[in-house]
Amino acid sequence: MTKFRKLNRPTGHRMSMLRTMVSQLIKHERIETTVAKAKEIRRLADNMVQLGKEGSLCAARHAAAFVRGDDVIHKLFSEMAYRYKDRAGGYTRMLRTRIRVGDAAPMAYIEFIDRENELRQSKPPTPQPPQRAPLDPWTRSRLTRQFAPPKEEKSSDPEI
Repeated sequence: MTKFRKLNRPTGHRMSMLRTMVSQLIKHERIETTVAKAKEIRRLADNMVQLGKEGSLCAARHAAAFVRGDDVIHKLFSEMAYRYKDRAGGYTRMLRTRIRVGDAAPMAYIEFIDRENELRQSKPPTPQPPQRAPLDPWTRSRLTRQFAPPKEEKSSDPEI
């Protein structure tokens, strides 16, 4: 696996916590946690949705090895795969909410996008600018001369 934030926990505890939080995120589609944990959950949850979209037996076994619960795996491979079939990535959104009272940790909601009762609506995709026809180099240089100021002549004779 790639490098994770350590989150001040031993490896076994950290991985167990992240697996449980990803499972709860898939089940409830929105959870509140600290910002550092939300950033780690976002990476893992996006990978799980990619496996759900792939839909193969190998992907199902990889997801079952990480996610806890048969109902979560079923939701991942049926509902989530169908919902995000046309989306290339970015399945989760992190919204910073408050500062926790006890230890002043910054808290955030992490949620799946394009669902009912989401906290903020998704932005519409930005339209692509129309493609311009490429200009040949000679036309381009003539256009440049048209808009460029005229060159000043430099004389080599010093005027005294």
